[in-house]
Amino acid sequence: MPPLAHFSGRNQCAPSDNARTVAAPGPAVKPRLIRLIRLAGGFPSASNADIGKMTSSFRNRVEAGRALAKKLARYTHRPDVLILALPRGGVPVGREVARALHAPLDVFLVRKLGVPGHEELAMGAIATGGVQVLNEEVVKSLNIPNHAIAAAAAREQRELERRERAYRGNRPAPSVAGRTVIVIDDGIATGSTMLAAVEALRRQRPARIVIATPVAARDTAAKLGRVADEFIAVLTPVDFSGVGQWYDDFSQTTDEEVRLCLRVAEQIQAENRGEV
Repeated sequence: MPPLAHFSGRNQCAPSDNARTVAAPGPAVKPRLIRLIRLAGGFPSASNADIGKMTSSFRNRVEAGRALAKKLARYTHRPDVLILALPRGGVPVGREVARALHAPLDVFLVRKLGVPGHEELAMGAIATGGVQVLNEEVVKSLNIPNHAIAAAAAREQRELERRERAYRGNRPAPSVAGRTVIVIDDGIATGSTMLAAVEALRRQRPARIVIATPVAARDTAAKLGRVADEFIAVLTPVDFSGVGQWYDDFSQTTDEEVRLCLRVAEQIQAENRGEV
């Protein structure tokens, strides 16, 4: 198992414990495309033998969240701390962290912009507040035209707005100004989604932004460590084929599970305040 890193089931949340396809890449582009898709976890998971007999490190997102909470223990019982999880997979992880730290939990909406025809590979991301971040390496390597980027952004903006309504309803977003914000996802491959989240949050003037995740690609961890005030991960493996490689159960988190996570987290906060 790779070493712990620190850079300066189902139901996962139960109380518990199509843009136009661009032309197929030519021979010179294919190796880069394959490498980038592997980093994004876009190919089916390899067998243990195929990945050097590596085994997954977390049973599910709940266990991953508990492991991550131990790395964040110094933020326990701090009134300035706010946990923001990236839906959908980051929310079950964030719920476990919020419970351990006795901190409030909310969601922060970010949507990946997938490469046309290879949507599993991120060419960028958009976030609440009109922020758009592009992965210039992917865009330039694959010669992705501006109109394809715009089409993907428009489509994902609609989904971002739908999820905002589904998860939050009429409840206002929490204020982050002057607070220590811990941004959580269930794993980080290329980092485009997290970069968009950090850029959007910076505009709201938090005192400190901490990126936290159970697992991140080693080179991505180094990159994100330069844009956040602190980067914390349980694992930062060099041999990284995709986030799902590190989980026994990496099944998709549903909208209902996200809502349940938020309800449970709010109930725990109310109990801590003596309101229940």
